[in-house]
Amino acid sequence: MCTFGKTPLPSMTAAQKSNQSVMAYKMRVCEGFAGNAWSCCPLSPAVVMNSVSPTAAQYLGGSMQDEGLAPRPERRRTPSWEPRGHFGHGAGSEPIREAPGEPDEVDRLKAKLMSAWNNVKYGWSVKTKTSFNKTSPLILLGQSFLLNHEDEVERFRLAFVSRLWMTYRREFPQLEGSTLTTDCGWGCMLRSGQMLLAQGLLVHLLPPGWTWPDAQQLTDVDMELLKPRSPSRTGGVPVPSFPTARAPNSTPRGRSSAGGEGSKRGQRRGTETSRDRQTEATHRRVASWFGDQPQAPFGVHQLVELGRSSGKKAGDWYGPSIVAHILRKAVGKTSEVHNLAVYVAQDCTVYKEDVVQLCDLSLAEGSEPSPGWKSVILLVPVRLGGESLNPSYIECVKNILRLECCIGIIGGKPKHSLFFVGFQDEQLLYLDPHYCQAVVDVTQANFPLESFHCSSPRKMSFSRMDPSCTIGFYAKNQKDFESLCSAVSEALSSSKEKYPIFTFVEGKGQDYGLEGQSGPPGNSPAHILPPGRPSRSTKRSSVDEFVFL
Repeated sequence: MCTFGKTPLPSMTAAQKSNQSVMAYKMRVCEGFAGNAWSCCPLSPAVVMNSVSPTAAQYLGGSMQDEGLAPRPERRRTPSWEPRGHFGHGAGSEPIREAPGEPDEVDRLKAKLMSAWNNVKYGWSVKTKTSFNKTSPLILLGQSFLLNHEDEVERFRLAFVSRLWMTYRREFPQLEGSTLTTDCGWGCMLRSGQMLLAQGLLVHLLPPGWTWPDAQQLTDVDMELLKPRSPSRTGGVPVPSFPTARAPNSTPRGRSSAGGEGSKRGQRRGTETSRDRQTEATHRRVASWFGDQPQAPFGVHQLVELGRSSGKKAGDWYGPSIVAHILRKAVGKTSEVHNLAVYVAQDCTVYKEDVVQLCDLSLAEGSEPSPGWKSVILLVPVRLGGESLNPSYIECVKNILRLECCIGIIGGKPKHSLFFVGFQDEQLLYLDPHYCQAVVDVTQANFPLESFHCSSPRKMSFSRMDPSCTIGFYAKNQKDFESLCSAVSEALSSSKEKYPIFTFVEGKGQDYGLEGQSGPPGNSPAHILPPGRPSRSTKRSSVDEFVFL
C-alpha cells in the first residue's frame, strides 16, 4: 500500500538538491542524445547530421526560432543557451545562471559535453579527392601551374603543402573568462585569419619561392587530374606520388664529377644546407607564434583577448572585418616580429598617405626618426554583393588572386569560414580550418610540424562564396607598395561594376573625415569619397558579419 500521502518526506539537504540537479541534467542530456540530438547542443538544431569531413561539414545556421525549432521551455533555463549571431553558437560564453544556487558542476558538465561533441563532429574526415583540370591554369597565390606534367604537379604539391594550415584545436589551456579548452564550432574565422597572417609572415621572413623541405613526406595528396577532353567529368586520373623527388640542381646518385667541380659543388651544397637550416628554423618559429598557448603572440588566446575591445569573447563568432583589426593589434603588440606593420583599410578605401605614415621610419613619431621603410600587410575588408556574391566581381577576384602581392582572402561560404588561396576555372581553391586536432606543445624544441600543413587541396564554386570577406596584400618596401597600388588598381578595374571593390586614394583618412585606425569599422563614420566622386551605395550592409541566405 502506498503511504506517501500519510507520511511526510524528510527535507533534502543543499548537497542532495545539488546532486539531484546534476542527475536531472545528465538524464536530460542522455535523453537528448537518444531522441532530440540538439536538446543538449546549442550549436545547431541538427548537428548530429553533420558528422562528415572537415571540407563537407558546414555550420547549420540561423537561430532556432527562425527555423521553427525552438527548444522546449522547461529545458531552456539560462540565456547562455540562446543562439547568438547568425551561427546559433551559444556554447562559448561564460554561463549566466538564473538560479544563484545552481551548482558549478552543471556548467563544467556542459562545457565537457560540448567539447566532446565538437571533437567528434570535427575530429574525423572522409577522404575524398579533388579534381583538377589538366588543361586550365591553376592559380595559387600569384603562382600559375599547368598540371599536364609530373614536374608541374610536383611543383604545385610542394607549394600548396608549404602553406601554414590552422585548424580547430582541442585540449589547450583554458581560455580566460570561460571554461573552454577548444575552439571547435566557433573559432573558424580566427583560424582563417591566422592562416592569412601566417602567409604574410612567411613571405616577410623567408626567401621568395620557399617550400617546406619536409613537404615531400606528405606524398598522399588528395587530388585527381581530369583528362584533357573531359572537363566536365567528375572522375579523373589519380595524381602520382613522388616520395623521392630531388631538390633542384641535385645530381643523380652514382655520378662523379671532376675534382675541382666536385669541390665547388660540395661548398655550394654546404652553403645551401646552412641556409636550409636557417629557413627551417624561421619556419618553425613562425608556426610557434600561432601555438595554442597564452604566451603565443598570434595564438587563439591572444586573439580572443584582443577581441574584447571589439565586444567579442571566447565562444562568439568573429566576422572577417573584426578579425582584420584583431590581427593588426596582435602584430602591433608583439615584439617577436620586426620591421612589419599592418594597415586595415577603412570603408573600402586605402589611404596611401596613412600607409606612408605607418611605414616610413623617417616619419615615426615618439622615437628618433631613421631612414628606412617597414614592410606592410594591407588588409581590406570588402563586401562583394548584397545577400550573395555579385557575379560581376568574380573576374576581379580572379585577377587579385593572380597577383604575387596577394596573400589570400579570409571569408568563406555562408556559415562556413575558409581561407581562399587561388582558383581554377570557376572554382576557388581554399584551406579549411574545420578539422579538430590535438593541441601541439610549441614550447618544445622540435615540436611536430605535420599538423600545421595540409595535403588536401579543396575547391568550391565562386557562386557559393559569401560576399563578406577580407583581402590581404604584402609589400616589402616602398617600391613594392607603389607597384602594389598600380597592380591592384588595374585588377580592380576589370570589374563590370561601375565602382570598384575598393579604391586607393591619395591623402589621409582624416582629410575625408575619418579618425584613423583607432577601432573596428563598427565604430567608424561612414565612408566619404573625394569631392566630385559619387557614392557607390546609399545602403550597405555591415561587413562585420556574413549575410546568410
